[in-house]
Amino acid sequence: MSPEFSILTNRKRAVIALVHSVAFLLLATRDLAFQARLGGVVNRVHTPVGAFILVAIYFVVSSILLYLFRRSTSLHEKLYFGFCSASASAGLVRAIVGDASFPQGVYVRVVMLLAGVLVGFALLRIHSDRAPQIAACD
Repeated sequence: MSPEFSILTNRKRAVIALVHSVAFLLLATRDLAFQARLGGVVNRVHTPVGAFILVAIYFVVSSILLYLFRRSTSLHEKLYFGFCSASASAGLVRAIVGDASFPQGVYVRVVMLLAGVLVGFALLRIHSDRAPQIAACD
Protein backbone atom coordinates (compact mmCIF):
# COMPACT_ATOMS: atom_id res chain seq x y z
CA MET A 1 0.00 0.00 0.00
CA SER A 2 1.36 3.40 -0.95
CA PRO A 3 1.44 6.30 1.50
CA GLU A 4 -1.25 8.96 1.36
CA PHE A 5 0.06 12.39 0.52
CA SER A 6 -1.55 15.66 1.51
CA ILE A 7 0.57 18.21 -0.40
CA LEU A 8 2.74 16.47 -2.98
CA THR A 9 -0.23 14.45 -4.16
CA ASN A 10 0.88 13.71 -7.72
CA ARG A 11 3.93 13.38 -9.94
CA LYS A 12 3.65 16.93 -11.31
CA ARG A 13 3.81 18.46 -7.83
CA ALA A 14 6.73 16.21 -6.91
CA VAL A 15 8.62 17.34 -10.03
CA ILE A 16 7.99 21.02 -9.27
CA ALA A 17 9.17 20.57 -5.68
CA LEU A 18 12.26 18.68 -6.83
CA VAL A 19 13.17 21.35 -9.41
CA HIS A 20 12.96 24.04 -6.72
CA SER A 21 15.10 22.00 -4.33
CA VAL A 22 17.76 21.36 -6.95
CA ALA A 23 17.85 25.06 -7.91
CA PHE A 24 18.29 26.14 -4.29
CA LEU A 25 20.88 23.41 -3.73
CA LEU A 26 22.87 24.80 -6.65
CA LEU A 27 22.67 28.31 -5.19
CA ALA A 28 23.72 27.11 -1.74
CA THR A 29 26.57 25.09 -3.26
CA ARG A 30 27.71 28.17 -5.18
CA ASP A 31 27.75 30.16 -1.92
CA LEU A 32 29.81 27.41 -0.32
CA ALA A 33 32.23 27.08 -3.24
CA PHE A 34 32.84 30.82 -3.59
CA GLN A 35 32.75 31.37 0.17
CA ALA A 36 30.02 34.01 -0.07
CA ARG A 37 29.76 35.64 3.33
CA LEU A 38 26.75 37.28 4.92
CA GLY A 39 27.28 40.16 7.30
CA GLY A 40 23.90 39.88 8.98
CA VAL A 41 21.67 42.72 10.09
CA VAL A 42 22.57 42.74 13.79
CA ASN A 43 25.73 44.31 15.17
CA ARG A 44 26.09 46.63 12.18
CA VAL A 45 25.94 50.39 12.24
CA HIS A 46 24.82 50.78 8.63
CA THR A 47 22.90 47.82 7.29
CA PRO A 48 22.18 47.80 3.55
CA VAL A 49 18.54 47.59 2.49
CA GLY A 50 19.34 44.38 0.60
CA ALA A 51 20.21 42.66 3.88
CA PHE A 52 16.74 43.42 5.26
CA ILE A 53 15.14 42.20 2.04
CA LEU A 54 17.10 38.95 2.30
CA VAL A 55 15.91 38.50 5.92
CA ALA A 56 12.31 39.10 4.81
CA ILE A 57 12.60 36.57 1.97
CA TYR A 58 14.13 33.90 4.21
CA PHE A 59 11.47 34.59 6.86
CA VAL A 60 8.60 34.14 4.39
CA VAL A 61 10.11 31.02 2.79
CA SER A 62 10.94 29.46 6.18
CA SER A 63 7.43 30.15 7.46
CA ILE A 64 5.77 28.63 4.40
CA LEU A 65 7.97 25.53 4.47
CA LEU A 66 7.36 25.07 8.20
CA TYR A 67 3.61 25.37 7.58
CA LEU A 68 3.84 22.73 4.81
CA PHE A 69 5.86 20.51 7.14
CA ARG A 70 3.12 20.70 9.77
CA ARG A 71 0.36 20.05 7.19
CA SER A 72 2.07 17.10 5.52
CA THR A 73 0.84 13.64 6.44
CA SER A 74 3.22 11.06 4.99
CA LEU A 75 6.72 10.42 6.29
CA HIS A 76 8.24 11.28 2.91
CA GLU A 77 6.50 14.65 2.80
CA LYS A 78 7.46 15.39 6.40
CA LEU A 79 11.10 14.58 5.66
CA TYR A 80 11.12 16.63 2.47
CA PHE A 81 9.55 19.74 3.99
CA GLY A 82 11.54 19.31 7.20
CA PHE A 83 14.85 19.31 5.36
CA CYS A 84 13.85 22.26 3.17
CA SER A 85 12.54 24.20 6.15
CA ALA A 86 15.74 23.55 8.12
CA SER A 87 17.78 24.82 5.18
CA ALA A 88 15.74 28.00 4.82
CA SER A 89 15.83 28.56 8.58
CA ALA A 90 19.62 28.24 8.57
CA GLY A 91 19.66 30.84 5.80
CA LEU A 92 17.44 33.09 7.93
CA VAL A 93 19.78 32.80 10.92
CA ARG A 94 22.78 33.54 8.67
CA ALA A 95 21.03 36.60 7.24
CA ILE A 96 20.21 37.90 10.73
CA VAL A 97 23.40 37.21 12.71
CA GLY A 98 25.92 36.83 9.90
CA ASP A 99 28.46 34.17 9.14
CA ALA A 100 30.84 35.39 11.82
CA SER A 101 28.33 34.26 14.47
CA PHE A 102 27.04 31.20 12.58
CA PRO A 103 29.86 29.93 10.34
CA GLN A 104 28.29 26.45 10.02
CA GLY A 105 25.16 27.92 8.44
CA VAL A 106 26.29 27.53 4.85
CA TYR A 107 27.15 23.86 5.49
CA VAL A 108 23.80 23.25 7.18
CA ARG A 109 22.00 24.73 4.16
CA VAL A 110 23.85 22.52 1.67
CA VAL A 111 23.44 19.31 3.70
CA MET A 112 19.75 19.92 4.39
CA LEU A 113 19.04 20.74 0.73
CA LEU A 114 21.00 17.69 -0.41
CA ALA A 115 18.88 15.54 1.91
CA GLY A 116 15.74 17.28 0.61
CA VAL A 117 16.74 16.55 -2.99
CA LEU A 118 17.31 12.88 -2.18
CA VAL A 119 13.89 12.63 -0.53
CA GLY A 120 12.43 14.55 -3.49
CA PHE A 121 13.78 11.88 -5.85
CA ALA A 122 12.22 9.21 -3.64
CA LEU A 123 8.87 11.05 -3.80
CA LEU A 124 9.14 11.26 -7.57
CA ARG A 125 9.84 7.55 -7.76
CA ILE A 126 6.85 6.74 -5.55
CA HIS A 127 4.57 8.78 -7.82
CA SER A 128 6.11 7.27 -10.95
CA ASP A 129 5.51 3.76 -9.60
CA ARG A 130 1.91 4.62 -8.66
CA ALA A 131 0.97 5.96 -12.12
CA PRO A 132 0.70 2.55 -13.87
CA GLN A 133 -1.28 1.12 -10.96
CA ILE A 134 -3.78 3.98 -11.04
CA ALA A 135 -4.17 3.69 -14.83
CA ALA A 136 -4.72 -0.08 -14.54
CA CYS A 137 -7.58 0.46 -12.09
CA ASP A 138 -9.53 2.69 -14.52
